[in-house]
Amino acid sequence: MPEADNEGARFFAEQPQKAPGFFLKGSHQLDWGMKNRLARVFNPMSGRTVMLAIDHGYFQGPTTGLERIDLSIVPLLPSCDALFCTRGILRSLIPAESPKPMVLRASGGPSILREELSDEQIAMDMDDAVRLNAAGVGIQVFVGGEHETQSVRNMTRLVDAGQRYGIPVLAVTAVGKELTRDARYLRLATRICAELGAHFVKTYYCEEDFDTVASACPVPLVMAGGKKLPERDALTMAYHAIENGAAGVDMGRNIFQSDTPQAMIRAVGAVVHESVKPADAYEQYLRQAASS
Repeated sequence: MPEADNEGARFFAEQPQKAPGFFLKGSHQLDWGMKNRLARVFNPMSGRTVMLAIDHGYFQGPTTGLERIDLSIVPLLPSCDALFCTRGILRSLIPAESPKPMVLRASGGPSILREELSDEQIAMDMDDAVRLNAAGVGIQVFVGGEHETQSVRNMTRLVDAGQRYGIPVLAVTAVGKELTRDARYLRLATRICAELGAHFVKTYYCEEDFDTVASACPVPLVMAGGKKLPERDALTMAYHAIENGAAGVDMGRNIFQSDTPQAMIRAVGAVVHESVKPADAYEQYLRQAASS
């Protein structure tokens, strides 16, 4: 087994990575089409994004809050910056007149009926992403999982196709039952994805040293919402992720499983784009929830 150096400690989290001529770190030397698509996903004014993740059905089926996407999700589109969904949902339920950029789930395989979820394959062709006018494609990467090498290979194949077509690839760092969500693991997983070509990365938040996770990842980092939390806790988590270097959030259950999803996604937007403090954002949520 090869011997690895000890992990470094010089993260310089307080010193932002430079991106001359473009607003997203690690993206300034990409082709015009790639940058144009990223500028649709990320708001050029704030440099951040509120992605609405509704891709859960690709292995969970009609989970709570996603039973009727036409009724629960379509009304939220005006309040998000981008939608993360599957091509089947896009074609069947998302209005073609929607101006919102779409990031398409591009991996799939086992369902929740299987014990091991890491045995995924590429589940769509990049030609179809072009036909659907996608702003990006996303793929799960199981660093440390049973099928780690296969999932990394899936990502690199997708990155190669994305480079040919000018479509950015979002690497989603998955965690299984045996994998922790501490900063050391998240630094490893996100850096591997970026090193092998992912154009932006989605990962979980950790309370300790998340700034080192963001600093050590040379491409934009988007925080995964994870399990459903009380609204104030979810807003606090998003705030700390942004303050510690995340370029946005990709939230699902913490929005569409909220008692008032419209109010919640607007409160998340205030945190992400305006750096509104969690307490103020929660008050905004309560006011809008009461008036809805």
